[in-house]
Amino acid sequence: MKFSTKEDVEAPIDAVFAMLSDFETFERSAMRRGAEVQRVDDKRVPGPGMTWRVAFDLRGKRREMELEMVTYDRPNEMVLESTSPGLLGTMTFELMPLSRSRTRVLVELEVKPLNLSARLLVQSMKLAKNSLTKKYKLRVAEFARQMEERHSRTA
Repeated sequence: MKFSTKEDVEAPIDAVFAMLSDFETFERSAMRRGAEVQRVDDKRVPGPGMTWRVAFDLRGKRREMELEMVTYDRPNEMVLESTSPGLLGTMTFELMPLSRSRTRVLVELEVKPLNLSARLLVQSMKLAKNSLTKKYKLRVAEFARQMEERHSRTA
């Protein structure tokens, strides 16, 4: 199952990629929401091989996943893969400069089931695809707006 959307951000491509690469901010944000986030690699600079273990509660159950950076092509693309019991997810961020101060961000999420219970979950998600797509697009739009605000405060 795949979700995809694009947003235009009023910021240069390098600034947008830098904000997308601010992994410590994302880690803190997830922890504030109750997730446990642990960095398990020893890389000093961002790039492929960066890995996190994440645990969080969802619908009354403890969920665990491992998140790994598989592509880090500054300032054009970043791909993260998540693996958990039953599900494989791929999140792709593609950036394209529209002008010196405007960047288009394409955000894609693909979820693949690995077992029967995950297949049932994905099937139920397909039934709610329209509402899930709407929520996904709203979240990405909100994130793009926040990036614009961060950039305008630093510019």
